[in-house]
Amino acid sequence: MQDRIRQSADVSIRRGCGFGLLAVSTAMVGVAHDVALAAYGGAVMLALMGAILGLKGLRAPYRSYRTTELWLLLDRNHGLPEASAQPVIGGILRERYYWHARWTAALSLGLWLLSLLLRLA
Repeated sequence: MQDRIRQSADVSIRRGCGFGLLAVSTAMVGVAHDVALAAYGGAVMLALMGAILGLKGLRAPYRSYRTTELWLLLDRNHGLPEASAQPVIGGILRERYYWHARWTAALSLGLWLLSLLLRLA
């Protein structure tokens, strides 16, 4: 059951990250005439996205799971005892938000390094 919750949490978080990446890439294309600036801007925006994911991870255990998109993806049936549902679902959400935040931070660092190399070249 926890695998189903974890997979649904990934779908929910990745959907939001996908829209965020669409916004970041659109902004980067908008300044494509200066590739170093585009990379730097992308790095800053991805760092902000990673910070938001981290903050959502901090909040996840305390936010009612019944107010999340995950609850809808589970068809309002988690299959857990009600007493342990909030800690389990909140913990899984925290873990998955942090996982996505780490990958976003890695992408941000890569874009920042690319920006630095382009400015030095």
